Amino acid sequence: MGLAALWSCWWTGVLLSASLLTIWNLPAEAQLALQAGPPNTQKLLAKPTISTSQGIVIEHRGVVTFRCYTVNINVSIHWVSNNIPLVLNERMQLSADGKSLTIFTVQREDAGIYQCEVWGASEVQSSDITLLEVYYGPDPVEIKVDSGILRGGVVEVTKGSTVNFQAETQSYPAATYTWYLPNDSILPPTTRTLTIPAVSGKDEGIYRCLVFNSATHMSHLGALKVLVLASQQSLAKPCVVSPSMDFVENTSSVALTCQSTYEGISVRWFREGRALLPSERLVLSTDNRTLVIHSLQRDDTGPYQCEIWTWDREAWSDPLWLTINYGPDRVDITRDTVSVVLSTVEVKLDSNLTLQCWAESQPGAQYCWSCEHLGGEYTGGQLVITAVTWAHQGACSCTASNPLTGLARSASILVHVVGSQSPSLSAGTIAGIVTGVLSVIALVAGLGYYSRKAGWLSKILGDDPVSKASQPTSGRKHSTEPSADKPRPLSFRIPEIQEHTRVNQTKLPPAIPGGFALRPRNPQSKLPELPVGPFLPEKNRESNYQTLIHPDDDIYCQIGSKA
Repeated sequence: MGLAALWSCWWTGVLLSASLLTIWNLPAEAQLALQAGPPNTQKLLAKPTISTSQGIVIEHRGVVTFRCYTVNINVSIHWVSNNIPLVLNERMQLSADGKSLTIFTVQREDAGIYQCEVWGASEVQSSDITLLEVYYGPDPVEIKVDSGILRGGVVEVTKGSTVNFQAETQSYPAATYTWYLPNDSILPPTTRTLTIPAVSGKDEGIYRCLVFNSATHMSHLGALKVLVLASQQSLAKPCVVSPSMDFVENTSSVALTCQSTYEGISVRWFREGRALLPSERLVLSTDNRTLVIHSLQRDDTGPYQCEIWTWDREAWSDPLWLTINYGPDRVDITRDTVSVVLSTVEVKLDSNLTLQCWAESQPGAQYCWSCEHLGGEYTGGQLVITAVTWAHQGACSCTASNPLTGLARSASILVHVVGSQSPSLSAGTIAGIVTGVLSVIALVAGLGYYSRKAGWLSKILGDDPVSKASQPTSGRKHSTEPSADKPRPLSFRIPEIQEHTRVNQTKLPPAIPGGFALRPRNPQSKLPELPVGPFLPEKNRESNYQTLIHPDDDIYCQIGSKA
């Protein structure tokens, strides 16, 4: 029974195994794939390693070489310094495959961490970092004092003050500082700072500091001389200087310098007592000793001072006055002392007129006046006209000029003269017109008188052939011959004493008393037509008596007989 049971169990296991094989049998394609193995993919990059010929180098004394190792092929090598891609300089060299980097004449800026990178087609692997240390220094030593004034290589400190000395240098690793006091005592190695409280006269002298670098085995010695001053002693006065004093607005710049015998002293600038700060036009040098003002304006005029100062003392320079030349600006014309600007002024005839010309200018402008109808020019800001006449009427102009700026401006004013007489006629002209009118009246009266005389002379000269055509008239009837339409020309018959010959001649009347004389008549001008005097009838020609022109009047005229 036991054997049968074992046989049954064995057979059951065989059947179960066969069934399982039937159920989990893979497809034929999968079986072929398994037989072929995994697909052909690129292997991952291995991490590179880096080594260096030496990790510590003294500046200017050593050469260092870095090497990069990788098991990968068909890759490129890149170098990184201080986490940024390395930029090669003239002291660096790469091998042909890029796996070696050599730095010749190592300097302090070469210090830092280095890595190499392996770049594949789609992957980058970086090495671990390696450190390069560069020892250097100490550099030359400079000793400074925070509470003193440096002048000519000597520091002046005030008695009783606290003085802090500080030695400044560059060194790696950190250097040691040894101070040597003026009394030849040596302080134990300490830091770069030395403090002396309440200095006195015994602290005067030369202070030295020895700086030593145990890594480079180099040292430097610095020295400084200290002079202790009494507390009441003041600083020497500085001085402000300028290369030029001729400035024109908008065209000039100036550079002021604060001169002082102290070196490294603090400097401040002031104008009219107010501190000056840098601006677009105002520039200070690094040490504040030079003040530059660009494109000077008239507002920059004034006194300039510089101040030197320390923590306990100060000194001011004397003021330097800058004058900025400008103008002239707009020209204004006023009357007398009134400040109202005028373009027209009214003045009475025979009165006085004062005009004032003014323009903003530095220096003061030069003025020149010119007026219509008046010759010449007048200089000065004030123009005075006494006893104004009609000739002063018109425009007057004033020109303001500045010889330093080369600029000039002008303005005009219209003078209007008012009075009782017409401005178109002068007093002399009016007097001439009045005299002329009186002369014309006298001329007319004289012509009338001679017209009557011509009628009387016509009887005496009765043998005038022209009068033969006249007929006797009586009463108030006048002779109208020889023309009934226009008067007969005025003729005077003047007998010659020797021959009694009658000559027909036109004569002008004598001059009229009063200084006016009649000039010959212009043929083109027309005089007023004068009445023609009466003529004697022909039958009365031989009579020694003149026929009465007005028989009704008891007027008789006796004319003497001829000899």
